[in-house]
Amino acid sequence: MTEAFDLETPKDAPIVYVRSVELADLPVEFQEQATGIEQLYAVHNEKGERLAVVADRDLAFTLARQNDFAPHAVH
Repeated sequence: MTEAFDLETPKDAPIVYVRSVELADLPVEFQEQATGIEQLYAVHNEKGERLAVVADRDLAFTLARQNDFAPHAVH
């Protein structure tokens, strides 16, 4: 799992939260594009605004780090 090892995220990087999202809970536009996928992962900022939705948990963490954020899992 990507979360298990540190990719040297800067200590002062803004925090983002990664959480699983059911496809049925997303807008119709997402549902139409995610054929055959039931579980997605959303990246949210500290205000709760959704920044991204991806099909893989590891990808969500990698995406956050590549954009200089410090990702944290939310259950």
